[in-house]
Amino acid sequence: ILAQALAILALEHSPAAQSPTLNKLPFAIMGKVAKGGKKVAAAPLSDKKKKAGTKTNPLFEKRPKNLRLGGDIQPKRDLTRYVKWPKYVRLQRAKRIMLMRLKVPPAIAQFNTTIDKSQAASLLRLLKKYQPETKKDKKQRLMEMAQAKKDGEDTKSKKPTVIKFGLNHVTNLIEQKAAKLVVIAHDCDPIETVCWLPALCRKKDVPYCIIKGKARLGTLVHQKTATCVALTAVRQEDSAELGKLAEAFKGQFNENVEIRRRWGGGIMGQKSQHVTQRKEKAIQIEQAKKLGLSIA
Repeated sequence: ILAQALAILALEHSPAAQSPTLNKLPFAIMGKVAKGGKKVAAAPLSDKKKKAGTKTNPLFEKRPKNLRLGGDIQPKRDLTRYVKWPKYVRLQRAKRIMLMRLKVPPAIAQFNTTIDKSQAASLLRLLKKYQPETKKDKKQRLMEMAQAKKDGEDTKSKKPTVIKFGLNHVTNLIEQKAAKLVVIAHDCDPIETVCWLPALCRKKDVPYCIIKGKARLGTLVHQKTATCVALTAVRQEDSAELGKLAEAFKGQFNENVEIRRRWGGGIMGQKSQHVTQRKEKAIQIEQAKKLGLSIA
């Protein structure tokens, strides 16, 4: 340090110190030049030369997304777990779980026993042949009848064979034993509207079945939903198929005593099942200890 200070003082008093080039040099560099002109590292705060980057194709310009607030549109994420579902969805889910947990009496539990997919397909195929006419068809028929009457022709026509619907109407047909086959929906709400219908069918010896979906029955009769439909008559070519279905449903529903005795529900959740299993296992181990046995 002392040597550097002496060298600087010597430079200041020398004639060369008056040169404009030397006056511009920084203090640190002057000291280092006086040492003997050694090459030193650049000052840490000096501007570094920018490195020449690789050439990019202007056709494929980089456009990074900014996903912060007020930036680009966020990507779609599965937020099902965090959705606050509408009240009707929460209610129907809670109702489903509650009906699984609570013990359900046989009169209501019988609606969980429905016909299988193949039976439902053949039944709906038969019922579709006897759909009632739509408003448009009825209007067309009445117009034709009016035109025929105007022309002086005979307007008498045979009564069409169609499926009957409506709870009161179907009930009357069952009481009169006019119904050949009754189809009841399993998801009527409230269920009390139809829970007595199977008992009435058994009493009057009318074949009945329970099918999944009131909306499926509704489409047959041009309504949103239908609680039940009934067949009173069919054409000659379909009588064999109706007889086969009626016989099958009679054995499956009318004469099935087990349906009338079986309770529903009582199915606990996974956690409760595991707790019950652990309790049962602990009881078995305790009993085995008393008897001097060992249970793994």
